[in-house]
Amino acid sequence: MMNVGFCVCLCVLGRLVTRTEGGRAFFVFGDSLVDNGNNNYLFTTARADSPPYGIDYPTHRPTGRFSNGYNIPDLISQKLGAESTLAYLDPELTGQKLLIGANFASAGVGILNDTGFQFVNMIRMSGQLEYFEEYQKRVKSVIGEEQSRVLVNKALVLITLGGNDFVNNYFLTPITIRRLQYNLQDYSHYLISEYKKILQRLYELGCRRVLVTGVGPLGCAPAELAMRSTNGECAEEPNRASDIFNSLLRPMIADLNKQYGSSNTFVAVNALQRQKDLISDPKAYGFETAKVACCGQGPYNGLGLCTIASNICEDRDKYVFWDAFHPSDRANRIIVQTIYNGSDEYMAPMNLKTIMDLD
Repeated sequence: MMNVGFCVCLCVLGRLVTRTEGGRAFFVFGDSLVDNGNNNYLFTTARADSPPYGIDYPTHRPTGRFSNGYNIPDLISQKLGAESTLAYLDPELTGQKLLIGANFASAGVGILNDTGFQFVNMIRMSGQLEYFEEYQKRVKSVIGEEQSRVLVNKALVLITLGGNDFVNNYFLTPITIRRLQYNLQDYSHYLISEYKKILQRLYELGCRRVLVTGVGPLGCAPAELAMRSTNGECAEEPNRASDIFNSLLRPMIADLNKQYGSSNTFVAVNALQRQKDLISDPKAYGFETAKVACCGQGPYNGLGLCTIASNICEDRDKYVFWDAFHPSDRANRIIVQTIYNGSDEYMAPMNLKTIMDLD
C-alpha cells in the first residue's frame, strides 16, 4: 500500500513538473524600469510603494512598479501567456510560483556598483546574480536538478541597465568622480565592458535567451528637461551619452553571440529608437505630450518624486511619461509591442514573436 503522504507529494511534484514542461519561465534583471517591487522590502529611497503609483493597476494600489499601471515585464509576461513574475524578495514566491520565474530587478541600480549610492540600499547586479543562483537551488529542491536546468535554459530573460550609470552617476552633479576619470566616450566603453561581464555571467548560469535593452533618449526625460533644458528641447549631453552607449551595445552583443557559437542567444532591444519615435511625434501614437510627466511638480513635472501631493494628470493615456523618468502604462505597451513584433531596426537579430515560434 502506497504511503498517503508520499502520494500527495508525488502528485504535487507532478503538477509542478508539468508547468515547467508546458510553459516558459521568465527572469528579469535590472533597474526601476523593470522592478516589480523588490525595493518594497529594502530600506531605500528608491521605491514606488505609495500612491499614486499603481493608480491604473488592476488593484488600483501601488505595487512597487514605477508606473501608473503595468511595466514592461508585466506586458512581456502577457505575451508569453503567463502571469507576472513576482519580485524575488516577495514572500509569496514559493512552490509553483517559482516555476513561472522571478524578477530580481531593483530600482536605482546600474552596471557599476557605485551607481545609485544616494538611494542608500538596493540589490546591485552582483546581488541580483547571487539571488539567481539561490533561486536555482530552491527550484532544484522542488523539481530536481535536470528539470531545473531545462527550466533555466528554456527561459526568457530580460535585462535593462545603463540609464542610471549616466543619470545617477556620471551626470549626477556638475563634477563627479566618473567625470574626472573619463570623458563620455571612454566612460561608455567602460560601461559596455562591464555590462559584457554581467551578460557572460548570465550565460554561465544557464541563460540562453536574453533580451538586452539599450538606454532611451536620456536627455528627453522630464527630469532632464527640468534640470538641463533652457528651451524645451532635449538635453544634448545626456542624449549624446545614449547614442554612444547604444552604438557600442549592439556590436558587443553580436560579439557575445559569436563567442558562444550562437546567432541569437542575446538579442539587442533598440529602446532608444522606439522611445525617440514616441518623443519626436507623440501625436502619431495618440499622446498629447512627451515633454511633461503625468505626475510630478516643477517644470515639465520633472522635479522631485511623484507623490500624492504632486500634480497628477487626469488621462494617463495621453502622456508618454508617467513620472520624471518612467514611461506610462500605455507607452510601455507600445514598447513591448515593438519587442514582440518589431523589425530588425528595433530588434536584432530577431523579435520576441520569432523567438517564441522557434522555441
